[in-house]
Amino acid sequence: MELKNAVAVVTGANRGFGRHLAAQLVDRGATVYAAVRRPQEVDQPGVIPLRLDVTDEASVQAAARTASDTTLLINNAGISTGARLIAGDLDAVRRDMETNFFGTLTTTRAFAPVIERNGGGAVLNVLSVLSWLHPAALGSYAASKAAAWALTDATREELAPRGITVSGLHVAYMDTDMTAAVPADQKIDPAAVATQALHGIEAGLPEIVADALTRRVKQALAGTSQP
Repeated sequence: MELKNAVAVVTGANRGFGRHLAAQLVDRGATVYAAVRRPQEVDQPGVIPLRLDVTDEASVQAAARTASDTTLLINNAGISTGARLIAGDLDAVRRDMETNFFGTLTTTRAFAPVIERNGGGAVLNVLSVLSWLHPAALGSYAASKAAAWALTDATREELAPRGITVSGLHVAYMDTDMTAAVPADQKIDPAAVATQALHGIEAGLPEIVADALTRRVKQALAGTSQP
């Protein structure tokens, strides 16, 4: 889709990767709603603050009514509790799933009719290399992102007849608050990933693989090499 003059809703746009996406969309001539739980914290020039909590369906529905001109939804909001699946706190596992899977699903369900009424458009789901790689130490987060990958594939098929493309962005460790404990030499520039993601949306790519580690994991998953 053409991003110039698009109307984008970016969840979790007040910091980290979402902030880079919002800034680059503004630079490309899009109207951008920065969808966050606390809109008073949005300080980015050129964006429209929008209250949206992906774990609160009423909040999501209200945001969809407010941003009724949306043509692009970017499901970026996410958390990682760091819980293990067996030894970890079950409430933490539920929080990962509520945000990363059900939050993405709830927001997509609310905005799909809006995008369709506006002539079609696109949805981008921000996934992870851990959609495909499932270490025990991050079992809860990996399970939620694997579920979100399945959601991405299924909704792509369901929404295609309605003129809506659905893309998944798979990426390893970006230099954001969530990866503060990861060594600097293992992290990649979120601005560069945002550029790749937006190019992928414009090209209508179903899958955007942003870095070498994620590509190796994908190849290993297909049985063509080892990660």
